Amino acid sequence: MKRPAETPPKDVPAPVRKRVLLVDDHPFMRAGLRQLIDRQPDLMVSGEAGNPAEAFQQLARGVPDLILTDLTMPGRGGLEFLRDLRAAHERMPILVVSMHDEGVYAERALRAGARGYIMKEAGGENLLAAIRRVLDGEVYVSARMSARILDALSAGRPRGSRSPIEQLTDREFEVFQLIGLGKSTREIAAELHLSPKTVDVHRAHIKEKLGLRDVTALIRHAVRWVETRPEGE
Repeated sequence: MKRPAETPPKDVPAPVRKRVLLVDDHPFMRAGLRQLIDRQPDLMVSGEAGNPAEAFQQLARGVPDLILTDLTMPGRGGLEFLRDLRAAHERMPILVVSMHDEGVYAERALRAGARGYIMKEAGGENLLAAIRRVLDGEVYVSARMSARILDALSAGRPRGSRSPIEQLTDREFEVFQLIGLGKSTREIAAELHLSPKTVDVHRAHIKEKLGLRDVTALIRHAVRWVETRPEGE
């Protein structure tokens, strides 16, 4: 008896890979991220940028499925860059991967428009999980940070328990950080695209909120904060 001819297997289409734009001013960091992401069957790096200006040039050529960005880069404050991205691409998922302590930066990054925050020390597997979660429309922070945010939103947290640093606005926080890095008023104004007078106004507000007497005390406090990066502030 003649056996029926076997039906040739149909070609199975390859899964569509989600495109990721890398934004980081360290070429070695971008190379490592590209190698990690391009090895995944569902992900690929569609472009790289070393600063916010280059990132917008890349976006003009094509919009990715997700932006993976650092916070500290030349040419634009990291939080301001997030706000600019959100204004230009409202639905674009943004995941921040940073060396900065999530206890200080994660909430601010989320408020500025990011959908997730992960520290660089978290490792490759955690980063890939964060990328996929944000691509799925969810918000990603570490379990520790998630618990902290929920605690802050709960009614049981005493009023006034926030640290003085947390009570600074995002712009005041950026000015405070740059003061701690030794920047002058004119340098801060140039970096944040503000007038020197506006920077002085922010200085005054920071001094008031932190309970500092004068500019010298402000500079000393800011430098100490930058050097120690306390988790609770």
